[in-house]
Amino acid sequence: MAESAQDNALYWVEPEVRGVIPLDRFHVPRKLARQIRKGTFAVTVDQDFEAVIAACAGAQGSAGEDAVVERPSTWINARISALYAQLHAMGCCHSIEVRDRTDGQLVGGLYGVRIGAAFFGESMFSARRDASKVALVHLVARLRAGGFKLLDTQFVTDHLKTFGCIEASREAYREMLEHAIVSTADFMAFSQDDDADAVLQAACG
Repeated sequence: MAESAQDNALYWVEPEVRGVIPLDRFHVPRKLARQIRKGTFAVTVDQDFEAVIAACAGAQGSAGEDAVVERPSTWINARISALYAQLHAMGCCHSIEVRDRTDGQLVGGLYGVRIGAAFFGESMFSARRDASKVALVHLVARLRAGGFKLLDTQFVTDHLKTFGCIEASREAYREMLEHAIVSTADFMAFSQDDDADAVLQAACG
């Protein structure tokens, strides 16, 4: 992480407790499920990675109830953006884009790093209510379909708790991590992104 977008230094952070969403206990709130079924948003994967990370960096670390972590300023500086872009080019970093189905405008999304059967959610943004939540549901559908074992959210927020996010101690997290990174998973196993019922079934079933 960086202290701010203007700080070129990088800092390694290992919190005492870690935010984790157990994939077998993921919960989609009823209101959000109705929103997904409306088809207001169109979801794509790895189609506009640079735009997603730029939007996350420009979100100042908080997007109200849709924020992954409520921070006073963004932690994504130019150096971090460049490194994640390299990981994306290597196929190790992925983005979920959420667009307004009417005009195609990018209104939400998230990105994260994949190692083995672990996915590390790095940041998300929302320029439209529920847009980043829709991205999270689609991410979980993809992770479950692909056999992933760990979804790391870094921190726990009230917003993420509604999806089943829990705190894991450092020791418990390391155990989960060790098991996940030596396992195999397929991020591209899920291909029914435009089928709302298939998405919800894959995310929660």
